[in-house]
Amino acid sequence: MNSLNEQTLTLAAVCQVSYWVQKISRTGQINEEELALLLNSVMNTSPENTMAVYGGEINHLKTGLTTLVNHLGNKSTTKDPEITRYVVSLLGLERRLSKHSKKMNELGERITQSQRQLAHYEITSETLISSLASIYSDLISPLGTPIQVAGDPTLLKKTVNQHKIRALLLAGIRSSVLWRQVGGKRRNILFSRSKIVECAEQMLRTC
Repeated sequence: MNSLNEQTLTLAAVCQVSYWVQKISRTGQINEEELALLLNSVMNTSPENTMAVYGGEINHLKTGLTTLVNHLGNKSTTKDPEITRYVVSLLGLERRLSKHSKKMNELGERITQSQRQLAHYEITSETLISSLASIYSDLISPLGTPIQVAGDPTLLKKTVNQHKIRALLLAGIRSSVLWRQVGGKRRNILFSRSKIVECAEQMLRTC
């Protein structure tokens, strides 16, 4: 894959996280297969390539690619500033994280601990989701202004939803790290937006 494809894929994954964070906060619902896909991306710390992080198939990121096109494309009439805020906040938090080598090391250690739990629990089990959520709360959230998740207060009070949202935000950080590693920069989103959207549209046609 070329760098534009990889940047588009990893940014789409951040968009997919943001889409589902909003869905859970508003409806309490999430597609279990996509939840598993995103949480597994956190666990895959030594992938063969970028696609391998997302199960090896572009169609696994169809939701994220669609969200990306809707929010960066000039023709779109379905832009949602809330989702854009989540994407920008995740990229910003990852940028702060990248400057803290000690935090990065701690993050690696905590993820390794969670990987061991995979031998005993499903990735979407309450145990694993709680474990990943605590990594986000302990290590990522304190790095900057916490991401304020808007939604139905009744749903947001439920522990199970809080844990899913935080675990998803950790997956968003994982994809933000990958995005930067494959050459993603914030100025790319500003100045190469049309190229990214075109690339995402091409990928969607293959889904």
